[in-house]
Amino acid sequence: MKVLVLDSALAHRTAAVVVDGEVVAARSEAGTTGGEPKGHETALPAMARDVLAEAGIDTTRDGALDLIATTVGPGSFTGIRACLALGHGLGLACGASVVGVTVGEAMASAFPRLGARTLWVATASRRGHIFLERGGRVLSLASDALPPAEGPVAVAGPAALQVAARLAGRGDDVLLTDARFPAPRHIALVAERRWRGELAPLEAWPLYVDPPEARPPAGGLRPPPVTAEP
Repeated sequence: MKVLVLDSALAHRTAAVVVDGEVVAARSEAGTTGGEPKGHETALPAMARDVLAEAGIDTTRDGALDLIATTVGPGSFTGIRACLALGHGLGLACGASVVGVTVGEAMASAFPRLGARTLWVATASRRGHIFLERGGRVLSLASDALPPAEGPVAVAGPAALQVAARLAGRGDDVLLTDARFPAPRHIALVAERRWRGELAPLEAWPLYVDPPEARPPAGGLRPPPVTAEP
């Protein structure tokens, strides 16, 4: 199975081609300015073009790809939209199914043998908050308001060190992993499982945890201009 992986939900951006579970072409780079994700919408299409060319895949040909796996969040609003817009556009071009994968699902695929430990995937949000994905649920909460661990925990994600330190400080049994961003192979594996029906469906649309900061004005939108009669 040929899968194009697109990921720009977090600070890093990645494009890769995975064939039968093996990465045959990949590009990955940091995309931050002052700690904030930047430039995903312009850099990711070029990265996708390069990995497709390296893998010898022509997306103008119907059936060139079987799947396009896109991360849907949680993460950067702009990065998620850029990833999904590119994925859906390429999917239309070559007739490939576009499958959504959460950041936590992809990272959990890297840890199939945690035993009794529950994996927590932590991503920094805004104003001292984090996104916490665990057990198929995503929470947005203050970093000093973590929920009870209810057993041994393993922590991954960009904010893993911060969360692990807080858990350890309150005496929880915590294992800090070295996984900070999802790997393209694991994004592809989750997408393939979802496509085969082994995982619950998930539309390839943005997974927004926090409400948008932009809101309509309190007085409503302005009425359309009135055209003066001649």
